[in-house]
Parts: sequence; C-alpha cells; structure tokens
Amino acid sequence: MDFHHSSEIWRDYPELVPGVLVAGGITSDVSVGSRLAKFHAIAASRLADNSEGELPEIQAWRRAFSRMGLKPTQYRCASESLLRRFRKEGALPPIHPLIDLCNAISLAFAIPVAVFDVSAIAESVEVRYATGDESYLAFSGELEHPDAHEVIFADNAGRAHARRWTNRQSAASAVQDTTAAVLIVAEAMHDSASADVRKLTATIADELTAVWSATPKTTILSQTAPRFAF
Repeated sequence: MDFHHSSEIWRDYPELVPGVLVAGGITSDVSVGSRLAKFHAIAASRLADNSEGELPEIQAWRRAFSRMGLKPTQYRCASESLLRRFRKEGALPPIHPLIDLCNAISLAFAIPVAVFDVSAIAESVEVRYATGDESYLAFSGELEHPDAHEVIFADNAGRAHARRWTNRQSAASAVQDTTAAVLIVAEAMHDSASADVRKLTATIADELTAVWSATPKTTILSQTAPRFAF
C-alpha cells in the first residue's frame, strides 16, 4: 500500500508539507483523558489572544480553499472546525482514544490531522483532483459524488476517503472500535510548516508509542519524495 499526492497537487500547492504515519496494534480499550489536557491547554492559550481564523496555520488553509474555489468560511479545514468548536464549548466530545488524541494534537498545532482505518483502503491513497465519478460515504449514510476537480483522498477502488481536501472525511474509513491499523496524515502550508509538521508528526508518534506500545512508521513527504509505502 502507499500514500501520495498527485503531481498536479504538488504543481499547484508547492508550499505543501505533509507528515504521514502508519501504525498497528490500535485498540479502543485504553484511557487517554489525562494526556489530552496538555494539548488542550496549548490550544486555549493560543485562542486567548487570537481567534482561530487569525492563526497562520488556518490562514494558509483559508487561502488554499479560496484557490480551490471554495468559500473559506463556508468550508473550513478540519483543524479550524475543531478550534472553533473548542473555543465555543471549551471541550471536544470523546469519539475513540486515538481520534481524541489526534484531535487534541490538531488543536494544539492548528494543523488538520486525518486518521484512516487501513483495512478500509483499497491498495493506495492518492490526494488528487476528482473526476466526479468517485463515491463518498457520508456519516449520514448518504452516498455522494465529489465535484469534478475537487481535491479528494482517493483509493484504487474509486472511493473518496475525504472531500474538499482537509474539510470532511468519509465514514467508510473512519476509525472504529475494531480498527487495528491506521494511516495518519497531517498537512500544512504556512511559513513554518516544515518545522511544525515534523514536530506534530513526532508528537503523534510519541503518543502512539506511549499509549499503544506501537512502533509507527513515519515520514515527511515532498515534491521530490512524494510517496510513502507501507
């Protein structure tokens, strides 16, 4: 299996910095509540002086969404949506220990983090422009077809595992209690993205090791090294 971005995505978004991890041995019978506080505290500190829309990480994604022809206040990257909810409610609802951890880390770094159940992926995942023929399973159970030229995460079976790039993941590969192996992707485009994504990726790897005794495989992709095999 592998994960990569198409050459057209690299051509149009050369500032992109993706961090990728793969790990096995994931279970849902662990407690991470005490580990979330430090990441929530970082997010709260950043939001004390700025709204989420003023953070450079979010501003970069807003510019990217505008370039995709989307209204950035109508379609938000995942980290902005999380920060917005966290600012309003002071917490995020628990979903699954791994998702809770990745969401907390996403809050702290203001960088979108996607987590996919590897068992639901057909052979590979490519971040590319949609043809319009792909299928996307919404959490409502509705089957959708992404718009042509929309940026999606697509596998070899023509399934879209995320729509509008970092806006919305699919229910088809969402982490569940039965999930054992995961693909985790963090992407950023702001000025310090290279250093920040490296730090974020290392942070997730440390948490995977501490909580699940996992040995994640990690990498930072680039236009010259765009593919991650696992």
